[in-house]
Amino acid sequence: MMRIDTLEDLYLEQLKDIYSANEQALDITKKMTDAASDADLGNALQAGAGSIRGGLAALEQMAQRHDEHLGGALCKGMKGLAIEAHAQALAQPFGDPATKDAMIITQFQHLAHYAIAGYGCLIAFADRLELDDDLASLKDCLDAAYVTDRTMTQLATGRRSNDART
Repeated sequence: MMRIDTLEDLYLEQLKDIYSANEQALDITKKMTDAASDADLGNALQAGAGSIRGGLAALEQMAQRHDEHLGGALCKGMKGLAIEAHAQALAQPFGDPATKDAMIITQFQHLAHYAIAGYGCLIAFADRLELDDDLASLKDCLDAAYVTDRTMTQLATGRRSNDART
């Protein structure tokens, strides 16, 4: 772990953290996609995985601009969320597929909200550091995270959630 003395050090460390978070989120999202029974949810999860892949690519470009390597870091926060998503949405037995889908939505939104928080902080840091190219890319990543979150909220408040047994 490197010493963090400046806002730029913190920014670069957080780029590595969100990169690791995205790698882990992508892995568990793929597994939840396979476990989803509703086609709309499966499609939304596939779109979410695409957004995560886009974020990874954008972060790699940012790292190149800063001559940084993103691999090797482990985001412990996302690790915990991924473990919880596996336990709650994949390993947990469900008697009703719609209820399982509701849990998948819940767990995906936990992942998305972590990304939203991370990107939001990085945007603030990039703005303060006047990293305009990074700022634009980070805003795109944040927007994509918001889109997937809103999609999941629509699914949660729509027909599929209503199908779950009460």
